[in-house]
This record gives sequence, C-alpha cells and structure tokens, in this order.
Amino acid sequence: MVLYITIDNLEFECVPHAEGFLLSGKPMGLDLIQVQPLQYHLIHAGTSYSIYVEQMNTAEKWIQLRINGLRVKAHIETETDRLLKTMGFSDLAKKGSAELRAPMPGLLLNVLVSEGDTVKKGDVIFILEAMKMENALKAMQDGIVKEICVKKGQTVEKNQLLIKW
Repeated sequence: MVLYITIDNLEFECVPHAEGFLLSGKPMGLDLIQVQPLQYHLIHAGTSYSIYVEQMNTAEKWIQLRINGLRVKAHIETETDRLLKTMGFSDLAKKGSAELRAPMPGLLLNVLVSEGDTVKKGDVIFILEAMKMENALKAMQDGIVKEICVKKGQTVEKNQLLIKW
C-alpha cells in the first residue's frame, strides 16, 4: 500500500520494500522497535531517534509526533483517499474520530467540557498542571465530545487518553 506523507508542505511517497520501504523512490533501511504504547525507538543510518505519538486524528488523517524532542505533524493519505478526493467524495475520506492524549504527566486541574458538548478547534478543554505550570490543552478540531476518559483532580501519565470526539 502506498502512503503519501506531507510534512511542512513537503510530500513523500512511502512504499513497502523488501529491506524496509522506499521513501520518494529511495530505499530506506531502518530498525524500528516499539518501546511501549505510543513510544518507539528508530535507528536509521546509524542515528538513533526517540519517537512519541502525541496526538492523532483519523478523521482528518494526521498524526503529531515528538521526535527527539521536536514536534512534527504529518498528514497521511492512501491512494484510496486521493481517488475519493478526485471524484469529489472527500467527505467520505474524513469519517473517523479524534482523540487527545496527555502531552506530559501532571495533575488535571480542570475539565472544561462535558460529554455531548460541541467544541471548536482551539477551544481549551483541560487545564493540566505539570512542573508547577498550568498548561491549556486545546481541541485540535471541531467536533462533539463522545467520551471524557479522566476527571478533575486526577493525575495523568504522558500519552494517557484524555478525551474522544
């Protein structure tokens, strides 16, 4: 299956290959190990990378990673997604759900939404205290809150699922 990955307006074509995969036609040998859920270790060309999955949105087909401390957001499409777009059925390609995970361990000081609430991209959903600082966690897309997986006053771990919409 061919994947089209876009990062900062740069597009890469990713195709499975006998020794790993082809990235825009170039063979890419790599060693990828899952360390724990949502955490990976990658070695490519003698360089080591720590990868954390921070957020993902299956409806809009993107994933946000932290790679060696650098935040990277990638949009991912399949050949089917592209075909649906060319046929004018792009809304069919956007079906799915979104979720927000804790970017770091901390204490949830406030939960600002309830199940069934409508949220807009950028709305503050949670206030998370971490390292003696308050952090506003915001909605990454518009939607209706399906499930809140945590409660006010709860301690959360990094990458813990907080909310689905």
